[in-house]
Amino acid sequence: MTLISRVLGSLAKLPPAAVGAVSVERDLPARMSDGVALLADRWYPTGVASEHAPIILLRTPYGRRQWGMIGRLFAERGYQVVLQSCRGTFGSGGDFVPFRSEEADGRATLDWIAGQSWFDGKLATFGPSYLGLTQWALAQSAPDYLKAVALDVTASCFRDAATYPSDVFALETALTWIHTVEHQEKGWLKVLGAQLASQRALRAACDVLPVAGADAAVVGRHVQFFQDWIVHENPGDPWWDPVDFGRQVGSVPPASLVGGWYDIFLPAQLDDYTALRAAGRSATLTVGPWSHSSPGVMAASLRDGLKLFDGQFDQPPSEVPNSVVRLFVMGARRWVELAEWPPPFEEQTWYLGVGGKLQRSPSAGTTPDRYRYDPAHPTPGIGGPSLSWGNAGPKDQRKREARADVLTYTSEALTEDLTVIGPLRADLYVRTTLEHTDFFVRLCEVSPRGRSKNLSDGIVRLHPGNVIKSADGSISIRISMWPTANTFKRGHRVRLQVSSGAHPLFIRNNGTGEPLASATRLSVADQEVFHDAEHPSSLVLPVSLA
Repeated sequence: MTLISRVLGSLAKLPPAAVGAVSVERDLPARMSDGVALLADRWYPTGVASEHAPIILLRTPYGRRQWGMIGRLFAERGYQVVLQSCRGTFGSGGDFVPFRSEEADGRATLDWIAGQSWFDGKLATFGPSYLGLTQWALAQSAPDYLKAVALDVTASCFRDAATYPSDVFALETALTWIHTVEHQEKGWLKVLGAQLASQRALRAACDVLPVAGADAAVVGRHVQFFQDWIVHENPGDPWWDPVDFGRQVGSVPPASLVGGWYDIFLPAQLDDYTALRAAGRSATLTVGPWSHSSPGVMAASLRDGLKLFDGQFDQPPSEVPNSVVRLFVMGARRWVELAEWPPPFEEQTWYLGVGGKLQRSPSAGTTPDRYRYDPAHPTPGIGGPSLSWGNAGPKDQRKREARADVLTYTSEALTEDLTVIGPLRADLYVRTTLEHTDFFVRLCEVSPRGRSKNLSDGIVRLHPGNVIKSADGSISIRISMWPTANTFKRGHRVRLQVSSGAHPLFIRNNGTGEPLASATRLSVADQEVFHDAEHPSSLVLPVSLA
């Protein structure tokens, strides 16, 4: 063991190391089906018996040295670890085209491992984010020797999860990732400098029109995969089919899933968990108070992964989970163990009312609230499910809520705790002067001192194909929101924000209906939100029965 691995193992609350000495073989070449060589490092417990240790495979575009400590931590607990650089990254041959080669390369890698003298027929996969997607690329028709997968802060369908959540382009996340990938192989000093400068670069790039120029604004050149993403914007575009790995889950090996309430992948990851369980597959789920890159994600991923792997490979067991689902309830700051997701709940409706009130009964005979949305000065997305370290997670919402283009509806101070766990939604009646516009909602908790903290977001993009107008011009819309788990404490208030954007968390709607990549014109929308007996706009909360 090293001092660093001892400290990190303790911080992550991992079981004690089983071996003290670890070795590593570097730059092992594996030939893909087209002859390209991908490089891998193999970490393993020092000693003859190590060739019979189970193998954990990590396939990453982010570098083998950067992930070496994860290899050491697993090796110290009795496993071999194969860390492979994805095609076109960190010494591996070919070109890096995100997601497109991971299924074929992953299968060729499994065949290569199966032919090694140190392979004894037992293998699992591990890793968060992109490393999770490389696992999904293998999991649907896995060989018998793939015994377990650890699918952390990731999802099986990248388009719907991270590129176009709710069919709206996640510009901030896309440009953040492009910036990271562009600079990651330039040495640690340059990487650090690029990260420190990233927020300034992103702010400027996110406002570029047309959007096709945003990649050059953030990294100095056009990035082909970004151009592909913004051209293929429409739901159902077959261009995305080869990188949708969740269509057949009936043969996925036992899985552990770790997510965060503010993670970019959360709704899609919970859908994946639900699909796995519906297909009769073994799966555990942990969701904490984390955004995508929170340190707690990796600690939980290591713990849950080890529990799963130890159980599958008959290693000396670490602590065995005694429930299927483990959730952190924000507000109450406690973990709960449950049998399933979502847990039992009762829908509780809170109605938008006169004077910005959020109440348990609808208002009668009131005029709608109005605001103007100007995409030239878009409503900012402060906090929420972003990949940007400077913006992700819970943030003070008071600056955003002070804007004229944000409506707020707030309850009276609660007389008792209110625990909400599960999926939630907003049902709104609106009217707009444009055919193309967005409505964005955000659930917040307001403290007795007035600080408003974001908990959950939802957005819908309106266009002529998905709008049915009533005789008075009003439109009924249902907005699915990020699932959450939170206890609104006694004395706190429930708040719903309504606006028409959260740029660049979700790219602004120009209001013109032009193609995403080339749109340059901007149109102002005058918006109305109804809250009367005939148009009872509401927030529907899943109040926990557990």
